[in-house]
Amino acid sequence: MSGILVTGSTEGLGRHAARALLDQGHRVGVHARTPARWAAVRDLLDRGAQGVVGDLTDRDQVADLAQQANELGPWDAVIHNAGVISGPSVLPVNVVAPYELTARMERPGRLVYLSSGMHYGGRADLGGVDWQGRRRSRTYSDSKLYVTVFMAALARLWPGVLVHAVDPGWVPTRMGGPGATDDLRLGYLTQVWLATTQDPQALAGGRYWHHQRTREPHRSVHDHDFQGALLESLAEATGTTITP
Repeated sequence: MSGILVTGSTEGLGRHAARALLDQGHRVGVHARTPARWAAVRDLLDRGAQGVVGDLTDRDQVADLAQQANELGPWDAVIHNAGVISGPSVLPVNVVAPYELTARMERPGRLVYLSSGMHYGGRADLGGVDWQGRRRSRTYSDSKLYVTVFMAALARLWPGVLVHAVDPGWVPTRMGGPGATDDLRLGYLTQVWLATTQDPQALAGGRYWHHQRTREPHRSVHDHDFQGALLESLAEATGTTITP
């Protein structure tokens, strides 16, 4: 049995992943933005899931969330599933929060980051980026490129940790909408699988996955110079540095 924390687990892919992990007998941590959102995962909490609370747009709450997680840990894996698709909070939620949580939490054995096929349309450009979300300086596609680059950078920095990124596909969640045509089950089960499996193909990190198969990501993902620039930009913006 493993201990696995899933961010953004009150709905959509995160909720499905948390429930599947509980079904498999794992110790599961679920994350809600506010205490009021506990109602959405009451069934999971009643089954033994542990809860952490924090608004990922608020850096103070992110720091507190990391402390809560550390107090409940150690965790064998963390699935950084939370995300938003539009608005000024795209960068704070999709990139800055996973970065800060990763830096502030005790290192787990595995890290899984939610990417998207839309990352192929992202721009490998950090000029004028506003990590604080005071204005809309980047798109969803940009944010998913950045978090996929971050995954690859972390896989190099932390060779003792299995680090992956997942494209769940265009699935019918609240974010994806009712017209989404991809397989919801495979979207969340790939996260679950990467967090728990002993399958040899998943035991080499730094990979980008779609439905339990690797894909070649955007060419900038494995650009070491861009990886370094991204880490430097995030460290400068947050005052938090990820060390080897």
